[in-house]
Amino acid sequence: MADAEIRISPGRGRSPAHVISRARGERAANQIHAALRDDIVQMRLKPLDVLNEKLLGERFGVSRTPVREALLRLSDEGLVDIYPQSGTFVGRIPRRALFEAILIRKALEATTVTLAIAGGKAAGLAEIEAIQAQLVACAEAGDIVRFHRIDSEFHQHIAELAGYPGIWTLIQQVQVQIDRYRYITLPRSGRLDVVIDEHAAIIDGMRRRDDCAAVAAMGTHIGRMLEELDDIQHLDPAIFIDDRQP
Repeated sequence: MADAEIRISPGRGRSPAHVISRARGERAANQIHAALRDDIVQMRLKPLDVLNEKLLGERFGVSRTPVREALLRLSDEGLVDIYPQSGTFVGRIPRRALFEAILIRKALEATTVTLAIAGGKAAGLAEIEAIQAQLVACAEAGDIVRFHRIDSEFHQHIAELAGYPGIWTLIQQVQVQIDRYRYITLPRSGRLDVVIDEHAAIIDGMRRRDDCAAVAAMGTHIGRMLEELDDIQHLDPAIFIDDRQP
């Protein structure tokens, strides 16, 4: 029997041109999302800044559709506020959500330090010390963006040394508002030196295999942000929003 001929009716199938167009739209939305996300996290786009679809389309050389898709994804991440009758704006940093994210990170990083010490891999500790040296160089150069990236690598490497890199993946899922906050605080006078000193205390505890000292140093390092958020009155209402339950 001859092979049956397969026919796709126009009403049921999608033309190759449609599929290609859709794929291009998705790629464009991904690129716009990534670019705007970086701008928001690194505070190049500040809370309450207007995000105009037409102007963004001109900036990226695309139609409004991929721009709208990217903005919806950013809204899902809590980075953008969309008001159908008013417009789209960069979201303020929610104080409660930020506080909870820091609590989660503090608990998880205490675990990674404990597990890293238990693993006792000297070579891994040497790599952490090398990352610390890069941080010092970034501080001397005043390179905030690279300092932030290397700082993340410091903490990620501890999770990898612990043997549970998935813990850092979990931290990244709640990290976005923390990252925004860090780009606000890192430029403050003396802040980079404080971070370096706190990292040095963590390394010292790990080197001496002193679990209590290392966990306490990590708690001080991450907990500093909790102390700063403890009094909402000191936070700029143009940047932060008090989303605490009444």
